[in-house]
Amino acid sequence: MNAGRRRDICAPLPYSRGAIVSELHAVIFDIDGTLTDSVDIHALAWQEALRHFGHEIPYLKIRQQIGKGGDQLLKTLLSEEDLKGHGEKLDKYRGDLFKRKYMKQIRPFSLVRELFERIRQDGMKITLASSAKEDEVAEYKKLLEIANLVDEATSADDAGQTKPCPDIFEAALQRLGNPPVEEVIVIGDSPYDAQAASALDIRCVGVLSGGFSEEELREAGCVAIFRGPAELLARFDESPLKHLLQKAA
Repeated sequence: MNAGRRRDICAPLPYSRGAIVSELHAVIFDIDGTLTDSVDIHALAWQEALRHFGHEIPYLKIRQQIGKGGDQLLKTLLSEEDLKGHGEKLDKYRGDLFKRKYMKQIRPFSLVRELFERIRQDGMKITLASSAKEDEVAEYKKLLEIANLVDEATSADDAGQTKPCPDIFEAALQRLGNPPVEEVIVIGDSPYDAQAASALDIRCVGVLSGGFSEEELREAGCVAIFRGPAELLARFDESPLKHLLQKAA
């Protein structure tokens, strides 16, 4: 892109000249920062848990890692010695602390249910795929009032490794019956969503609602970017959800 020019925030990245339209089979959604306003809350929970185990880590450094599960986040923030010494205990403590103190502070982004209804209207399946624990995902479905609109859900408990490793999205594909990856799209707020999707050749649409920048999401591989669920719904007919492009061979 030439200097001084800025692509429309929701415009897809360019594809090769022979691109064709492909029917979309399923949409895989991340949750934290994508459907719920919860990134800051998760960062605070991690900071408190880390402090409990003697680690004083700046809030912004922790926040930049939200989107990863505990296994990947702690690898970034702790030494190998500390991981071996109390990594698992810290992760469990954080989970209990989050449910006890922080979960009740989370709020959904606007128009999530309406977006899901619009997706289902076009005959697409919806799967949740989060680095959160299974019980947290269940609480999110209640909070968002989307349980009857979701076909499948995968969590950190379904994966050997969490994002940016692709295991969670791979589990989601298996739950969906392993459709062709060109018929699936991921929607997420973090570079870790885009990296995990790219590892499986799945396209990822980014949302800015989790706090990562447009540049960070583009560099990670997002093919289009929206401000959040409400804008994705408002511009549905011009989005990759309506006009999925398949790369030419």
